Amino acid sequence: MQLNGAEIVIECLKEQGVDTVFGYPGGAILNVYDELYKHRSEIRHILTSHEQGASHAADGYARATGKVGVCLATSGPGATNLVTGIATAYMDSIPIVAITCNVGVPLLGKDSFQEIDITGITMPITKYSFIVKDVKKLADTIRKAFRIAKSGRPGPVLIDIPKDVTSNVTEYIPEEPGKQAEPDSFISEEEISRAVELIEKARKPFVFVGGGAVLSGANEDLMRFVDLVDAPVTDSLMGKGAFPGTDPRYTGMLGMHGTKASNYGVSECDLLIVFGARFSDRVTGNTETFAKNAKILQFDIDPAEINKNVIIDAQVVGDLKAALKKVNSRLTRQDHHEWLEKVGEYKKKYPLKYHPDALTGPFIVEEIYRQTQGDALIVTEVGQHQMWAAQYYKYTKPRTLLTSGGLGTMGYGLGAALGAKTGCPDKTVVNIAGDGCFRMNMNEIATAVRHNIPIIEVVVNNHVLGMVRQWQDLFYDERYSATVLRDAVDFVKLAESMGAVGIRAETQEQFRKAFADALGMGRPVVIDCQIDSDDKVWPMVAPGTAISDAFDEDDMKKKKGGN
Repeated sequence: MQLNGAEIVIECLKEQGVDTVFGYPGGAILNVYDELYKHRSEIRHILTSHEQGASHAADGYARATGKVGVCLATSGPGATNLVTGIATAYMDSIPIVAITCNVGVPLLGKDSFQEIDITGITMPITKYSFIVKDVKKLADTIRKAFRIAKSGRPGPVLIDIPKDVTSNVTEYIPEEPGKQAEPDSFISEEEISRAVELIEKARKPFVFVGGGAVLSGANEDLMRFVDLVDAPVTDSLMGKGAFPGTDPRYTGMLGMHGTKASNYGVSECDLLIVFGARFSDRVTGNTETFAKNAKILQFDIDPAEINKNVIIDAQVVGDLKAALKKVNSRLTRQDHHEWLEKVGEYKKKYPLKYHPDALTGPFIVEEIYRQTQGDALIVTEVGQHQMWAAQYYKYTKPRTLLTSGGLGTMGYGLGAALGAKTGCPDKTVVNIAGDGCFRMNMNEIATAVRHNIPIIEVVVNNHVLGMVRQWQDLFYDERYSATVLRDAVDFVKLAESMGAVGIRAETQEQFRKAFADALGMGRPVVIDCQIDSDDKVWPMVAPGTAISDAFDEDDMKKKKGGN
């Protein structure tokens, strides 16, 4: 059949099973939006308040559902406003397809109105960036983009389409999406054998779970592995939920704001088994001292991650779920009860704790956990509240913590929450934000109201840029340069002005009631939680030091007291 480029875009999205897109229209993409209007009963379009919100929403949709998220933007500033969201998805290996439209082919390279080389700009932060100058290549390019986004290590792909290509006509032949190759066919049997050998020789193994375990859907196979190996388990921020945080073998997060039990245990283990983690500097601390007593066995789908940040002893390259099935079939059941008991003593001796009476970040997160019974989708911004959400909410399933781990994008969470709730309408979706982050993209509250997306926005409001201030307090002699946010902004009135419900909480009881009320409203709600400006995230590892040098509030008091 003969279709124009805009019609081909919509037909290809339908081919790929896309039911929701997030975006913001403009002149160059008008043809696509006109066609989208005609298919509005088949593809829902969420008009965000800003293109960055659209890219974060596509990301949140992808993280929550496991599908490819899609966002749309016009040329020039519309396209560049997607860049932060694309980079966020790239750093965390999230599959999104960003479709932009540009000026017509004859106008490219002439500094035309709202012309920008978006494929060049996004080349370092995408798996692939396309510009389609021939309508005959458009359908195949879109199909290829989706394959690239979700295959191997997932990630974002950008397609830029000049406006005249969206109006040009060509023959369109529908296609069913092709099947992916079986993932286990790429895994080396020699690497599997070496992994099994190392595991069965270990006396003090420790399992470290990263975001790859979430993306691969390997949680059930991971549980089987841990049962067989009988080892303690830690995770990264991105790995939350791949192994249940309620399991007695779970020791808490690893790294800069990880538990002492995890940091000490990894520093003492003789084999660190790493599943889908990239050894971020926030995890390793000083790489020269990281897991210095251990051999390191790394499982990862991306060979570029092997020996990139930490030198390892053995690897298994390939899809984690497939690799775990192979390893599990060959392992004999291990018994490491003495090692588990030792790590368990660390858990008892160094529990996470906070001041019990005041309204604090940890209390807020624990209360959200209690009232949602651990069954919510938790989204965060970036900073202290993010770390509290990682520490104090017990994640038992994958894809239940959505957060910007690699890029650390302030302003990510609200858009991502909209995407998550759109993709999972039956789930309670809570975005935990700091006041600094909320200011970045708070205009998306209007999006939630416009489209009746009932998310709960919990603003942990300490009137400062909390994590930056914490560093200034600990490492910059309390010089609070540009981190104080005390002004006249009233988040309750702001929420009400956009059509949402606004509630302020200054005590624990007020927050209990506010959150309980929010759960029953079925409307977008903003809860402004007033906490102390000097509250800190504990424990902490100073930058550049060993994770075994983790310190907490008690250690600081002893140091200041000279003991």
